[in-house]
Amino acid sequence: MVAGREAGHPYACGDGSAMNEHLDLADWRRRVWALYADLRADPNPGPDRLAVFRGVKDELFRNHPQSPIPAAERQAFRGLAYWPHDPALRWTATLEPDPEAAPLDLPVSTGDPFAFSRIGWVSFEVSGSAQRLGVYWLAGYGAGIFIPFRDATSGSDTYGGGRYLWDSVKGADLGSDGDRLVLDFNYAYHPSCTYDPRWSCPLAPRDNWLVVAIRAGERLDSASDERLP
Repeated sequence: MVAGREAGHPYACGDGSAMNEHLDLADWRRRVWALYADLRADPNPGPDRLAVFRGVKDELFRNHPQSPIPAAERQAFRGLAYWPHDPALRWTATLEPDPEAAPLDLPVSTGDPFAFSRIGWVSFEVSGSAQRLGVYWLAGYGAGIFIPFRDATSGSDTYGGGRYLWDSVKGADLGSDGDRLVLDFNYAYHPSCTYDPRWSCPLAPRDNWLVVAIRAGERLDSASDERLP
């Protein structure tokens, strides 16, 4: 859910504080995995599932020591800003393999690039307009599926570097069935560097810049007062 790596994160400290941070991070990732596992198993209607998911996520962002919200801002944090649920922005799309795609480094917010390979494409329609996104595979330890995107809201209602649909290495896995992936933009979320520049985050490559506006999922705080009660 919170993709990226912390620039300059210590690996050891005489007083054990770095180890505590590592355990906090392990706990954060465990909770994110559980959040998405609960989502995939939830049989309730879409709006109800989304409300539960957002409530748990806001609580994590407010209280967890590994929250991307800077510690000094957490006491005043009222929750992330969201668009309302839109059932028209959910699909189950077949992965179209791209075996000839060369490995590439995705752009990053800061720091060293992340090595990925494009394993295929997913296609869908937004208001009758055909769209597609590249599906990337992290080329490293704990490899997984990564689907970043930009759209016409990027740089205004949403972070200019884009948002994420999938980042299965970090637990953000919306589900699949055979070669079909769940694409649900109601769960589109901002990378960690949106909130704090200490995080280095991979960003959407130009192939994943959509020309349409995706008004679903997370939006910038200044763009809306749509929050959970």
